[in-house]
Amino acid sequence: MNIVDVKNAPKMKHPFKIDTAKIYDTEHAVVIHMTLKPGESLKPHITPVDVFFYVLEGEPTIEIGKEKVKVSADHLVDSPAKIPHCIYNESDKMARILVVKVPRPVEETKFVEKISK
Repeated sequence: MNIVDVKNAPKMKHPFKIDTAKIYDTEHAVVIHMTLKPGESLKPHITPVDVFFYVLEGEPTIEIGKEKVKVSADHLVDSPAKIPHCIYNESDKMARILVVKVPRPVEETKFVEKISK
């Protein structure tokens, strides 16, 4: 049995300088615990695999393709492969999100200037 203490999991070097920890990593899936402080956000990017976001705490705004919605805790948002997406914390409270990539990507994430409207 493998048990991960998320609070003490090693932090990842994240290109967006966001507080992240990879808490699960197999050939089948990757799970990342992400914390966004108020005002923090990811940059728009395209992931080569399906991703879903499960909001643990807070109310981040999630943008996928042309849709942008504020999501609260205990909601899951599906983001299909190769669709630009981004997460913003436009609130004044911390947001914690589980990011699940299925399967584990073998291609690099592609960054985009902005998501097309």
